[in-house]
Amino acid sequence: MSTRTHRTRMLVAAALTAATLTLTACNSGEGVKDEGASAGSAATASTTPSPKANAGTSTGTSQTGSAGLTSDGSTGGAAGSSGTTGASGSTGSTGASDSTGSSGSTGSNDSEPTVTPCTPASTRTTATEVSRPLNHLLLTVTNTGSKNCNLTGYPAVRFGEAQSVPPAIEDSKPQAVVTLAPGESGYASVLLSAADGSGSGGYTAKSLAVYFDTAASDAARPSLPAKGVYVDDSIRVSYWQSTMADALTW
Repeated sequence: MSTRTHRTRMLVAAALTAATLTLTACNSGEGVKDEGASAGSAATASTTPSPKANAGTSTGTSQTGSAGLTSDGSTGGAAGSSGTTGASGSTGSTGASDSTGSSGSTGSNDSEPTVTPCTPASTRTTATEVSRPLNHLLLTVTNTGSKNCNLTGYPAVRFGEAQSVPPAIEDSKPQAVVTLAPGESGYASVLLSAADGSGSGGYTAKSLAVYFDTAASDAARPSLPAKGVYVDDSIRVSYWQSTMADALTW
C-alpha cells in the first residue's frame, strides 16, 4: 500500500470519528439542558420584583393596599408617596392657630380706665370759708381712690337742720363733666348769704352734709369753722368745676 493511500484512509477515519462524537453529544441532550437552564434563569430573573418595586409596594400598602401590587412597582411607589402626602396633611393644624385670633378681642377698650361716679368713700371733702368773694364757702373734693371718677351736676348741700337744698347757679354749668384722676380735685362754691344783707331767714350752721349730686344717697360731712357759718335764703351753689378759680367766679 502506498503512503498516499494510507494517509487518505487515516483522514477518513478521523472524520468519521468526529462525526460520531458530534452525534453522540447531540443525542445525550446536554445541549438542550444548557439552553433550558439559561432560559429558565432569565425567566426567573424577569419575574422577580426588583428591590425598588418591593419598596414601592411596602410604602403604598400603608395607604392604598392593592395599589402596591403592580408588577413594575411604579404604581406602588406613587401610592406610597400619596400616603406621605396624607401624613403631611396633618400640618393643617396650622389652621387651629387661627383660633388665637380671639386675642383680637384685645381690640376692645379694656385698657381705658373705668370711670365711675365719685363717692365719699373714695374721696376727701373739705369746706373752706374764703375772704373773696364775700360770704362764700369753697368745697374741695379730692380723689383718693385708684380709679378715675366723675363729679356730675352740682352738690346738694344741707347746713344744720335744713329741710331743703339750695338751688344751683345755672350760668356756672360747665361744658363737660368733671373727671378726677387719682389725686386730682374738683371744686364748687357756696354763696352763703347776700353780701348787702338783703337776705332773710338767716341762721348760723355748725354742720354740713355734702351730696355729690342730687341723686346721691351718701353724703360727705366736712368740718365747718368752730364758730359756724351764717346762712340766709340767698344761698346758692355752683356746678362742679375743674379749677378753684372757676368755682369762685360765682
